[in-house]
Amino acid sequence: MATLEIYGFPASTYTRAARMACEEKGVPYKLTPAPPHSSEVNAIHPFGKIPVMRHGDFELCETKAIATYLDKTFPGPKLIPDDARAAAQTEKWVSIINTMVDPLWVRRYVFAYIFPKTADKSPDRATIDAAVPEMRKQAEILDQGLAGGGFAGNGFSFADINLMPILFYTLKFPEGAEIVNSAKNLKAFYEHNAQRASFTNTDPPPPPKR
Repeated sequence: MATLEIYGFPASTYTRAARMACEEKGVPYKLTPAPPHSSEVNAIHPFGKIPVMRHGDFELCETKAIATYLDKTFPGPKLIPDDARAAAQTEKWVSIINTMVDPLWVRRYVFAYIFPKTADKSPDRATIDAAVPEMRKQAEILDQGLAGGGFAGNGFSFADINLMPILFYTLKFPEGAEIVNSAKNLKAFYEHNAQRASFTNTDPPPPPKR
């Protein structure tokens, strides 16, 4: 069978989630570093976003779609449970994380540290300070959702995978670390799953220094 290839930056949270899905399923894959809007990416994603995937003559974009393809194509632990209710919970939390958590925790908060738009390139305190109260509210919701150990219960679903790279970066900055560490279930979830081979094997390079 053809080698599955993932295109994207190793530091990208979504690229890491796709790679973690491969690792969890035990699917051999090749990572080809490629930025958004590169020719390789544009050939597969209509909006030039990463990651994208190529498996033989089959091309696919969007991380959740890639995870679904992996789950239905290869044996190994289920990323999306077979049980209808657990599968629905997984889909629900993937959507919540993608539409609510990622835009706030990564695109606003983390990026205000590593890609600030300030004149001197110092952390954007106005953006950071405005994001923190909203992050606290979302952390409470995530904490409640993880009361059973994972978003779909005790298993490790793609919803759980999807959150781990976000927490990885959030914990590198003081307000984010305080928020995560103050949420008992969220903290325990991260500490437990940070030991998984799928997470340690996809450890990205450090963010750029500013």
